[in-house]
Amino acid sequence: MVNGIHVLIYTADPDADRAFFCEVLGFTAVDVGHGWLIFALPPTEAAFHPLDPAAPRDPDTLLRADVYLMCDDVRATMRDLAAKGVTCGEIATERWGIRTTVPLPSGGRVGLYQPTHETAHKL
Repeated sequence: MVNGIHVLIYTADPDADRAFFCEVLGFTAVDVGHGWLIFALPPTEAAFHPLDPAAPRDPDTLLRADVYLMCDDVRATMRDLAAKGVTCGEIATERWGIRTTVPLPSGGRVGLYQPTHETAHKL
């Protein structure tokens, strides 16, 4: 049966973003050759959101996914990141949590949020 989830993050500068995940976020990784790192991630959960019914769909295209890092206190995490020279986006409060974005060296962004809903981590 399924024993894990492998997330692919597409980026204009993989080496810089890999270094950010190691050096700034502190994730550990295994080097599978030639500097290609695969990161151990903290507990993860998945939620399925509806697609826009008007959007065209190709049955052979993989589903799109957004990456959100989770934390217990988004403001404290933003302060920790700021101490490392990272300026997060504006904070927004949603019905599901408090969120911001974290800029990556490649120019891309990942989400960061403090859930206000029950999480699946302890299931």
